[in-house]
Amino acid sequence: MSEPLINRHDMLILFEVTNGNPNGDPDSGNMPRVDPISSLGLVSDVCLKRKIRNYVDLFPIERNGRGFNILIKQGAIIESEQKKAIEATKREGKGDAKRTRDWLCNEFYDVRTFGAVISTGDDVMKGSAYGQVRGPVQFTFGRSYHAVTPIEITITRCAVTKESEAKKERTMGQKYIVPYALYAAKCYVSPAFARQTGFDQFDFDVLIQAMSNIFEHDRSAARGDMVVRGLWDFEHVGSQEGSNSEQNRREAGLGCAHAHKLFDTIKVRLADETKLPNSFQDYQVHDDFSEHNFKGVKLHRRIDPKTQDR
Repeated sequence: MSEPLINRHDMLILFEVTNGNPNGDPDSGNMPRVDPISSLGLVSDVCLKRKIRNYVDLFPIERNGRGFNILIKQGAIIESEQKKAIEATKREGKGDAKRTRDWLCNEFYDVRTFGAVISTGDDVMKGSAYGQVRGPVQFTFGRSYHAVTPIEITITRCAVTKESEAKKERTMGQKYIVPYALYAAKCYVSPAFARQTGFDQFDFDVLIQAMSNIFEHDRSAARGDMVVRGLWDFEHVGSQEGSNSEQNRREAGLGCAHAHKLFDTIKVRLADETKLPNSFQDYQVHDDFSEHNFKGVKLHRRIDPKTQDR
């Protein structure tokens, strides 16, 4: 059994897209998401969590007593999985909403990580407070550092779809790309909610692995070239180590500094402010965490943009 997660983590992930669509908006013809006021590019939190789910689903993990299946995926029926959980707990003579939630958290990595709404059906979960599972891991929207200008590209296909189009030499289509953009998203991990879902240290290590390789197994013609350029993990370890272990544990769980102040130590600027960015080499990334006295916080540079070490 892995160690429980007792420390709060605040993370910043830096990623780029080149000639691709990082997150299309279905309400806008699948155009890349853009803030209409600032013209900054956006990538939804749901999109980022989808890629974490896909990574864990692609590389099954075997552990006794703990499942790494994914509940929210194409073709899955939540109510069917919920019924399995209810039947499993009933066979143990303990069929109730709390134990059904615990069974689903134990079986599905994404439920104990991101949470889920499972208050469906007509059985024990309907209307239950345990049907709203709040996960310990939460992402923000990714947001680009500079305005993006999506481009509509016309593409052609020599094959046709229908027999009635057989005389056509080719058919036409469109795709949208962002020539280049650098995005940042934040991720928060709460040990308080981890206790409720059973999310442990091993699960956190899997999350870090997935975030580090979030685009490596998600390639497609539509998404272009997407690369993680930086991953900073601010771990709250407490400031009372060696003197007051109970108080230190409390500090590590609550946090020893405000997340926004920690994120402000990561500076991303254009090397030449008069030019628009065309590649990552146009940016300068510097973290001055060591220059501040954040007592009780440890910085793990999971991916260092200066060296691209992982």
